[in-house]
Amino acid sequence: MSDPAFQRRKPTQARARERVERILATATEMIAETGSDAMRMTELAERAGVPIGSLYQYFPDKPAILRTLALAVMERVRGGLAASLKDVTGRDDALARVDQLLKGYYDLFLDEPVTRDIWSGTQSDKALQALDIEDSRENAGLFFDALKHLVPKRDHARLEAASFLLMQLSGAAVRLAIAVERKQGDRLIAEYRGMMRRELESLLAR
Repeated sequence: MSDPAFQRRKPTQARARERVERILATATEMIAETGSDAMRMTELAERAGVPIGSLYQYFPDKPAILRTLALAVMERVRGGLAASLKDVTGRDDALARVDQLLKGYYDLFLDEPVTRDIWSGTQSDKALQALDIEDSRENAGLFFDALKHLVPKRDHARLEAASFLLMQLSGAAVRLAIAVERKQGDRLIAEYRGMMRRELESLLAR
């Protein structure tokens, strides 16, 4: 994934990398406590034990920190996607794994309020929106590569398009589900899981 210039300065030395990790860890703690809206850069610097000037050397503003944390979530999800789709053996195996992947993605947002807050705080961020699309494109490539051997070659173009669309829609569906009351969110995800399954059933060879 291309990495936009969310940080002013990239740490190269071990000490600098440790400082950046401490800043991000402290930001995560503060978001968990009071939410991203209440997080202030001066307090973050104080709690992380870094001079305010050093904080601004690495992160020009609060949105840059939220983007960096969001990017870490994307990379974590991609790693889980790659591991979960490794060596798919057949149609039923693929359907079961994809269903569990979507359930796991929803559970991630339910179980980690910080992740929900980060995404809520960056929905109007144009840079993150572009990154989200690129993230879906890369996830779609993994998805396509894992399932293409189960699809007739004549339908590979359709699988490729469907993979991209499903990756983007899955993120949108989960974000909608966590934005509404839990019972309704569960129903929305159950419905979306059925829609995804039906689409894949129409593509995967028996």
